Amino acid sequence: MKAAAFEYVRAISLPDALKELTRAKPISGSQSMGPMLNLRLARPGRVVDVSRIADLRSVSDAGDHVRIGAAVTHAEIEDGKHALLRHPYMQHVAGGIAYRAIRNRGTIGGSLAHADPAADWPLALSAVDARLELSKAGGARQVRVSEFMLGAFTTLLVDGEIITAVLLPKLGPTLRWGYYKLCRKTGEFAHASAAAAFDARTGLARIVLGALDGPPAALDELARQIAQRGPSAANGEALAQAVTSAMPNADGIDRQIHTAALERCLLQAFGASNANTV
Repeated sequence: MKAAAFEYVRAISLPDALKELTRAKPISGSQSMGPMLNLRLARPGRVVDVSRIADLRSVSDAGDHVRIGAAVTHAEIEDGKHALLRHPYMQHVAGGIAYRAIRNRGTIGGSLAHADPAADWPLALSAVDARLELSKAGGARQVRVSEFMLGAFTTLLVDGEIITAVLLPKLGPTLRWGYYKLCRKTGEFAHASAAAAFDARTGLARIVLGALDGPPAALDELARQIAQRGPSAANGEALAQAVTSAMPNADGIDRQIHTAALERCLLQAFGASNANTV
């Protein structure tokens, strides 16, 4: 199918885009909106292209965090185009998203705004306690990534508001991390996924389960036990109990798959060689 007729506008500045959003839908990499338009699941009368706005394409040092413009692509993060994002965790996550053709166009902000439960960035950024900058014509606000997604394809965004930046805490050499997802074949959305981030220097201790029916689920008690007692706290019984608590209505096979993803994620973070510690 082809999209229903709509008017296309390319914004050249953020104020222009925010003004347009009172009567238009945003589009950037078009890896989510494009198929929705073609399937006529979305029929906006007007779309505003924000992919060329300099403020949304930049990456900058903002003190205790890195400000990532929402229109930065997955491929740019994967390739380490921006020096501030050359961390194995970010590059590993970006490099595992779909296929290269999609990574070339898809954006970090677009993925978050689309809010697919199986997507990578909502899970990965929640694990490192990142925040989002949301903007509309009347001003801007910040929210935690872990609080942004309300349900499948449902977020805190209100009419006329877009994600303008990801505010990523600076990831240092003491970070231990794991990110694992189970897919039937490379490039598909995950059937189960998990992310973990521990940093004794900053006190970060988070484990998050993804590819659920709704938002990623933080396994706070398991993370706390591992931070206090070490990797030995991540025994089989503890993992199974954490997964069951996060998805009580799932069937046994689904819980088992998520438990396997969680176990492999923690092996990445705390394996004997600890290959993912930089």
